[in-house]
Amino acid sequence: MSEPASPPLHVERVPLRWSDMDSLGHVNNAVYFTYCESARMGLFDRLKLADYAGDLGPVVVTASCTFKQQLTFPATLAIEVRCSKVGRTSFTLTYDLRRLTADGDPEPDPVCTGESVVVWIDFAHGGSVPLPDAMRGLLQD
Repeated sequence: MSEPASPPLHVERVPLRWSDMDSLGHVNNAVYFTYCESARMGLFDRLKLADYAGDLGPVVVTASCTFKQQLTFPATLAIEVRCSKVGRTSFTLTYDLRRLTADGDPEPDPVCTGESVVVWIDFAHGGSVPLPDAMRGLLQD
């Protein structure tokens, strides 16, 4: 039996748009990355990431999605964002994209799961730098 998932750091609700659909009648695979981006930016806003930025900031260096079910318009997603790993200069975020029921509750099985590795960068010098301790604490809560 697997361990229960930790509570998400952030949940973003995203309504599907008709323009998210492709010629095969379902949400195009590339759009799932945009959904994850919306959730990631919601998390960054919630954590007040801009307070730590300036010449420093986050850059996504890898992103992946595993598609488990087709998704069609109309629907609304609840995207749960968790931090699965915090390193010296980077952190890994995971995403569970769940369709909402008519009652507004997330379905138990995700339609897609995703992951991104985010590196903290010094934009002026072009290299990675250590994560601020305060931000590290927020990601590990």
